[in-house]
Amino acid sequence: MDASFRRFSDESSLQWSHEVEKSDSCTKHDAKEWYYMMKNEEIGKAMTIKLEFPNGLPKPKPFQEGIRRAPDRGFRLTPAQTEIALKNALRYIPEEYHEELIPEFLEELTTRGRIYGYRFRPEGRIYGKPIDEYKGKCTEGKAFQVMIDNNLDFEVALYPYELVTYGETGSVCHDWMQYLLIKRYLEEITPDQTLVMESGHPLGLFHSKPEAPRVIITNGLMIGEYDNQHDWEIAEEMGVANYGQMTAGGWMYIGPQGIVHGTFNTILNAGRMKLGIPEDGDLGGKLFVTSGLGGMSGAQGKAAEIANCTAIVAEVDASRIKTRLDQGWISGVSDSLPEVIAMAQKSMAEKKGKSFAYHGNIVDLLEYIVDHNIHVDLVSDQTSCHNAYNGGYCPQGLTFEERTKMLAEDPAKFRELVDKTLHAHFEALKKITARGVYFFDYGNSFMKAVFDSGVKEISKNGVDDKDGFIWPSYVEDIMGPQLFDYGYGPFRWVCLSGKPEDLHKTDMAAMSCIDVNRRYQDRDNYIWIRDAEKNKLVVGTQARILYQDEVGRVNIALKFNELVRNGEIGPVMMGRDHHDVSGTDSPFRETSNIKDGSNVMADMAVQCFAGNAARGMSLCALHNGGGVGIGKAINGGFGLVLDGSHRVDEIIRSSLSWDVISGVARRSWARNEHAMETAVEFNKTRHGIGQITLPYLTDEKQIKDAVAKVYPKAHVIKD
Repeated sequence: MDASFRRFSDESSLQWSHEVEKSDSCTKHDAKEWYYMMKNEEIGKAMTIKLEFPNGLPKPKPFQEGIRRAPDRGFRLTPAQTEIALKNALRYIPEEYHEELIPEFLEELTTRGRIYGYRFRPEGRIYGKPIDEYKGKCTEGKAFQVMIDNNLDFEVALYPYELVTYGETGSVCHDWMQYLLIKRYLEEITPDQTLVMESGHPLGLFHSKPEAPRVIITNGLMIGEYDNQHDWEIAEEMGVANYGQMTAGGWMYIGPQGIVHGTFNTILNAGRMKLGIPEDGDLGGKLFVTSGLGGMSGAQGKAAEIANCTAIVAEVDASRIKTRLDQGWISGVSDSLPEVIAMAQKSMAEKKGKSFAYHGNIVDLLEYIVDHNIHVDLVSDQTSCHNAYNGGYCPQGLTFEERTKMLAEDPAKFRELVDKTLHAHFEALKKITARGVYFFDYGNSFMKAVFDSGVKEISKNGVDDKDGFIWPSYVEDIMGPQLFDYGYGPFRWVCLSGKPEDLHKTDMAAMSCIDVNRRYQDRDNYIWIRDAEKNKLVVGTQARILYQDEVGRVNIALKFNELVRNGEIGPVMMGRDHHDVSGTDSPFRETSNIKDGSNVMADMAVQCFAGNAARGMSLCALHNGGGVGIGKAINGGFGLVLDGSHRVDEIIRSSLSWDVISGVARRSWARNEHAMETAVEFNKTRHGIGQITLPYLTDEKQIKDAVAKVYPKAHVIKD
């Protein structure tokens, strides 16, 4: 054993149980002997940050009634994998408690499909408290604790006991042992350290510097060979994968407010494109039909009302409908199709923006609309189809309770019924769109789920999904060309003081930075932020979302940081959604309007993540999946704590600009018209500072004629 390793061992209080013969290096045999003879007590002594239970293990606690619980995810591990899953969970716990926990963890695994460690959830309500109420040695460490706890608030999270924030499987971390240890690390982290998070597991603190990220997070990054739903499920059950959904596992969820703005922009622009709504008009008298009132999808009703649109939103889970009613985000509910249609038609006649929940299956609603020739203007869907076979999509003919029971008891039958319902869903939409109604996929992998269920007709080329589908994604038609290509996207912030007055001041500051005469997008965003307080969008922490481009984000962030510096507001956490210009490679959603073949590449997301880390963002996250499912997207996200320092001013100027423009550059290189316009403007205004590579364009007829001549003679290899 070399001297340096012996010194490390001594300094860590690790005692060897026998004398290892001195040599130039530690042999494999020596290492093996050490491994088996090292005591857990000695391992414990080697850590100062760990889970400790001076009063014994926390007692098992009852579950509060009325709180949504995740369904049984199913148990599918082999005996060997089960043993590993058990050992993996016990890694966090001193050996003296293993005997008590083993049967409990096995029971959770075999009946819930996961080891959650329920007894380790802290007593009482978890919520994002004011930052000053948290322990910590730096502002960032306390700020991230605010964000984590907000993600698990009963009023925010979809399944708070299972640590799922939204999207059926989007989790803060894998289990409650991890949660407790993460909190301990965040209490101890200093400005000279970085916490590394790997799929929910806090790997440890590592020396860095104040200019480096305080936290770097990765979630669910499966090796390509195993980057599929089945293998991810096994890894998740074994406790080594976590589906972060970016804003859940990236600790930046602000409740459904985030997607209210996106949905508002989407349906308003859909009205302009397809229904002849003027740029300064609204959707009064128009009917929007969709489904989903859960986490992200819960935004749809509120967004429709803000756009002065009438909406019917189908939802099978009564608890989710109640949540939106209590919030005032929908105006009524009925389980009767004639009644809910009549309610909507009355609202349309009065041109009053109202949303109504249909307590039932979306396919039943669409088939009723077809059979009774009901007039509809816009149609979408926002069920969790990225997770269709694990509870994200409810088969026609089953109640929500029957769905949950079948999911646990007969998953094969459940899958069969999901496929049957997706086929019926497709057929109903075919009939509706044939009447000229505009349908768009709202990024939930609905069309991909239909394709995967066996409906090849939904594919543009009738063979595979590489050329997209017969109906557009909301990004492909609307958000991409009208917003993302210009650099507009959903950046958001949280007032860490928890004071509503701080949020009001940031709203006013943001308004002062918007030039309403520049583009209609700026006018839309000005109206949004002007009315945000009146629309009562806050759920959980005092947070806001606002679509802005690169210039807007930088100016607003600098303004906020100045307010913090002057003591007018407390510190602010800034981040963004993954439905954005950059940071997410997802061919069925965020990059669905990329037509140069690079829609299957994930370079942008990884470069965005790496670039933000290099420029000093407070938190940098890289995730597999997002809202479209494992293997179908890579998300790169960030969080930036505005502490009022001039150091943060420089990060804002460099990193916020990079975070947006890296996406604009990729969209420009794909020959997207508005992205090229934005890139040209960037090159003009940043001469000597930066430059984007621009594509030369080609003559379409020249290209088509050339290919038409050569292709018939070419030897084409068929797979």
